[in-house]
Amino acid sequence: MTAFDPALKQRIVILGSTGSVGVSTLDVIAMHPERFEVFALSASTQIELMLQQCVRFKPVFAVMASEPHGRELEQKCRDLKLTTRVLWGAQAITKVASHESTDAVMAAIVGAAGLASCLGAARAGKRLLLANKEALVVGGDYFMQAVAQGGAKLLPIDSEHSAIFQSLPADAASWRVQIDKIILTASGGPFRQRDLQTLRDVTPQQACAHPNWVMGRKISVDSASMMNKALEVIEARFLFGVRPDQIEVVIHPQSVIHSMVQYKDNSVVAQLGTADMKVPIAYGLSWPDRMASGAAALDFKTMGAMTFESLDSNGHAQRFPGLKLAWDVLRGPSGATAILNAANEVAVAAFLAGRIRFDQIHAVNLETLASVDPASPGSLEDLLALDELSRAAAQSVVCRLGVR
Repeated sequence: MTAFDPALKQRIVILGSTGSVGVSTLDVIAMHPERFEVFALSASTQIELMLQQCVRFKPVFAVMASEPHGRELEQKCRDLKLTTRVLWGAQAITKVASHESTDAVMAAIVGAAGLASCLGAARAGKRLLLANKEALVVGGDYFMQAVAQGGAKLLPIDSEHSAIFQSLPADAASWRVQIDKIILTASGGPFRQRDLQTLRDVTPQQACAHPNWVMGRKISVDSASMMNKALEVIEARFLFGVRPDQIEVVIHPQSVIHSMVQYKDNSVVAQLGTADMKVPIAYGLSWPDRMASGAAALDFKTMGAMTFESLDSNGHAQRFPGLKLAWDVLRGPSGATAILNAANEVAVAAFLAGRIRFDQIHAVNLETLASVDPASPGSLEDLLALDELSRAAAQSVVCRLGVR
């Protein structure tokens, strides 16, 4: 990738434009109108926000997940005489992600729903900015093969994986011979110091109140249970091609160091920054250059102490039992990671709906992993079938557990 050519604007597709990452991406793009233009946006249900984005950024395409939402947006765009063409459905999302006029795709659809469009962008050889960790957690080696075969450039947008990417040697071929391990940092979420006996009483509102980051509800709950870190361990395994035993997690409550790489000589390279997703977004959009992100700078003169905690201390192993599942499923057949992801999505949705307790999320994940055969999928159809089977199994566990 060469340096930015001012004569050529990059045409960006944002999948999940009404979510927190999508909104931040548009904020960064708005700072650099000379570098980027919005080619397409996609959203699930937030019609009014999508309409506002269409008015401001004038994309060629706007895609809604369902036909009713798409037709409603289409009428609103027509009323405002917008030229944006409105589409709907999963195939339409994949179409804009792989469109010949697309230069880069921000993949920010939450959950396994984003897998097909990510695969489409990868196979079309796009610059793929991956904020959807589930594409790798569900797709694993199959997804990475699509990236290689399509000649796509995969740039991680999760703050932790972006930090690792920024801390690695420029020559990807030398990663495995130079590094000793990857160290993912975790804030510990809102329950890092909570009494273990009170976790059964956690409410959705409490679980979504992250102390450092502003995120969607599903991701916030994952952070509270540290299942987000389990998914990030799996993602790091496939992104960087390291062994599971080369990935370590350490709790860093201040969220200043976003992750680190320890080299064979025991030196450690880390990326630091404020807790703002605009930093990795701007880096992904401008790579290999850097540009203004709009995030606040770190002020070392006023910054407090940075502290770190082992997962083996302060009852964290009991407080966050789901984290260990990452290494468990990585030791199994490749389909096991897809089962864990599906079970967790069902469990989190059930918790947010008041159907199970917070401390039962882990039970749903464990029982689903034990009940579904983790066959190694060889196609997108296999992955989707395994995802569907796992969700059905997880729903059965949810119905049996209920709230007690």
